[in-house]
Amino acid sequence: MLTFNGELGLEDFYKIIIENSNIKVDDSVFETVEQSFNFLKKFSENKVIYGVNTGFGPMAQYKIKDSERIQLQYNLIRSHASGTGNPIAPQYVKAAMLARLNTLSLGNSGVHVSVIKLMTELINRDITPLIYEHGGVGASGDLVQLAHLALVLIGEGEVFYNGERLATKDVFEKENLTPISVELREGLALMNGTSVMTGIGIVNTMYTRRLLNWMISCSAAINEIVEAYDDHLSEELNNSKKHKGQQNIAKSMRAHLADSKLTRKREHHLYEANNDDVSVFQDKVQEYYSLRCVPQILGPVLDTLSSVENILIEEVNSANDNPIVNVEKRHVYHGGNFHGDYVSLEMDKLKIVVTKMSMLAERQLNYLLNPSLNNILPAFVNLGKLGLNFGMQGVQFTATSTTAENQTLSNPMYVHSIPNNNDNQDIVSMGTNAALITKKVIENAFEVMAIELITVVQAIEYLKAQDKVSSKTKKMYEEIREIVPAFKDDVIMYPYVNLVKDFIINNKA
Repeated sequence: MLTFNGELGLEDFYKIIIENSNIKVDDSVFETVEQSFNFLKKFSENKVIYGVNTGFGPMAQYKIKDSERIQLQYNLIRSHASGTGNPIAPQYVKAAMLARLNTLSLGNSGVHVSVIKLMTELINRDITPLIYEHGGVGASGDLVQLAHLALVLIGEGEVFYNGERLATKDVFEKENLTPISVELREGLALMNGTSVMTGIGIVNTMYTRRLLNWMISCSAAINEIVEAYDDHLSEELNNSKKHKGQQNIAKSMRAHLADSKLTRKREHHLYEANNDDVSVFQDKVQEYYSLRCVPQILGPVLDTLSSVENILIEEVNSANDNPIVNVEKRHVYHGGNFHGDYVSLEMDKLKIVVTKMSMLAERQLNYLLNPSLNNILPAFVNLGKLGLNFGMQGVQFTATSTTAENQTLSNPMYVHSIPNNNDNQDIVSMGTNAALITKKVIENAFEVMAIELITVVQAIEYLKAQDKVSSKTKKMYEEIREIVPAFKDDVIMYPYVNLVKDFIINNKA
């Protein structure tokens, strides 16, 4: 049980979203929310407050009668629950709910305390609203996607519950849950924010970090397989550049290879040996870039990922709706904290570096499959009969195709604003689109990585190097071998690729 007090870190998201920990809301949160609600209720009695006694968006010029205020909130929720496309996976919706719960708990939104209580119950009971991928432009926040969340909180719409898609009403009856109390601006406060793009984005960072760790392990293993010189990973070389990401990647690879019997010392072969009578070196003096430049390639990935995580956690712990209620100053401020540009830009950065990882994996894969490049392995790491059997030839097409798709998907959403809402929203973030496309890029990269991993263990098998590789590579080899037996005869590959993909998504390197 994790105590929730209105501030979340990445580790909290991991515990709740990945490990399914329950949350207990601290009493101080209820007090803060109650104070905010009571203040806004009193403050709005004789003032014009957007979304409390006015219409929305370009219709904010219309005054709403006191007798119609509650109906206004219901109308907003129902009319904007208009998403289309595929449902967003429950794990990502749960992260969005947690992000929304957090921002509403800060006391800047003026919602009724029943919102906090019901959202907590839904998270703890794994009842996730049906939210569609398409609909949000990310400027007045995730209006359409969050409307589907709000729809569930008023007891309508649909949810995913115990693996089934069911009517909210039926699930609430079964679980003895009561819809929220709509009093002031619960509709607008729930819908007007960046929580869907941010929740998806945080889950994206979790899987990107896992992918990066597998990429580091795979890159280290390939250096072993080809018996590369180890000085391109040295502390001396990598610390001569000031980038922390590069230094940390090199350090991780050195740790991975610490007990390897395969990597070589340059001084033993090219510095101390007498090469006076050699005109052409048989062994490579330096490796190809996909092996030699891994710290320089993955360093920016690591630094970017860390930056993205920081920005997203700042967003989670921010008030991101409109208007903003400030109890301390006894004032309500109108503005645009719902705008998703911070998240949109970070998602574009993240998908670019993930695409670069898939490109690196594809090039390393190609290196292993091409005997003209590696000079030690049969074509396509074919353990069978050349010509009759095909080894990893077929799955290379999949890796290449998927990498190409990532290259196209990594074009930015951040600069693709289209004015809408009668030009009230004249410049928007497209943040949820950016987050969802990034999710797809990450999933694609795991597919490429799965194919590379199978190839790596096949190469170790061919070279009979199981007892020469480092203990970390040996562990990785054994994990993949449990899923994919060594094969000489051609086998149907897609089940193995998918099984390895599932394994690396759900397990740390």
